[in-house]
Amino acid sequence: MPVITIEAAKLSKDQKHDLVASLTKSASSIMNIPEQAYIVLVKENDIDNIGVGGTLLSEKK
Repeated sequence: MPVITIEAAKLSKDQKHDLVASLTKSASSIMNIPEQAYIVLVKENDIDNIGVGGTLLSEKK
């Protein structure tokens, strides 16, 4: 079973649904493996725990 793992900031349930569906469909097409075989893990990170260019995302907002 292929596993796709993605880390992101907080997402809405709709965003997660769309992301999981899109990643699964794309990977299935590229790898020629049925969509039902995929596991997608979404790890959400609080913006206080993400730094870009030396600055926390929470400080950029």
